[in-house]
Amino acid sequence: MNPRILITGAAGYIGHQLGNRLAADLHVVGTDLQLRDDVQFPIHQLDVRDPALAELLQREAITHVVHLASILQASPDRQRDYDIDVNGTRNVLDCCLQAGVQHLTITSSGAAYGYHADNPAWIDEQDPLRGNPEFAYSDHKRLIEEMLADYRQRHPQLQQLIFRPGTVLGAGTRNQITELFMAPRILALKGSDSPFVFIWDQDVIGAMDMGLRQSRTGIYNMAGDGALSMREIAARLNKPLRTLPVWLVRIGLQIAQWRGRPTSPAQVKFLQYRPVLSNRRLKEEFGYALSKTSAQTLDYFADSSGARRR
Repeated sequence: MNPRILITGAAGYIGHQLGNRLAADLHVVGTDLQLRDDVQFPIHQLDVRDPALAELLQREAITHVVHLASILQASPDRQRDYDIDVNGTRNVLDCCLQAGVQHLTITSSGAAYGYHADNPAWIDEQDPLRGNPEFAYSDHKRLIEEMLADYRQRHPQLQQLIFRPGTVLGAGTRNQITELFMAPRILALKGSDSPFVFIWDQDVIGAMDMGLRQSRTGIYNMAGDGALSMREIAARLNKPLRTLPVWLVRIGLQIAQWRGRPTSPAQVKFLQYRPVLSNRRLKEEFGYALSKTSAQTLDYFADSSGARRR
């Protein structure tokens, strides 16, 4: 029997692309606070925290849910972000159980491992999730995964497939991370290679598509082969590398915090101790054949966005 799919965050960057791909031959509906006119499936305006989601799941006879709705960029209101990310996920889980949904696919993040000086050189899915309280996104992803583990124990009838992506890049990706690469100079910290692992957005969508159609379960990092230091990134973008001492970046973040931005000097860890994700299980156990390496993904983004200096 073909899955009947609902996607939360369906108007988002990944959500609308995944929905359009699946809608070619499957029943797909979405929910989001925003609507868009370039999709081939219906999107219902619905807050991820709304218990009415259960009614929609039942009405559409949904068998598979893809939960993508999330706060990617922290706001000054940490409690609001927590309510959407953590309580919103809890509502999705409860509505799935109420409606008899069989399978949940959810995007966590490599950020759930946290930005720590003692991170392994390559992080495996069995390494602990430590998050960082100073990063709302990282902290909330850790809390969500703890919740998911609890639901797996108490409600095994709702199967779970969890992906932990590294930095996702595609032709149209625009976010705080891509701002680092669009800048005239690439920022690095003294004493830190700050390696990035990248995954092509179409590989993210392809792995989700495969997992849904096969009703796969488990937890998998998402990253292309290899990692790139900030020096290597600067070279590939043909841009100068600006290396600053950690103390100076901390001062800049403190000033930004005083000016009302949702930052903290502790957030220097974002560039200092990046988690480097191993993709071995994604390739060998899940069986997904990646189309691009980390380097190829960055090059594709650079060529598509104009980030590479000519």
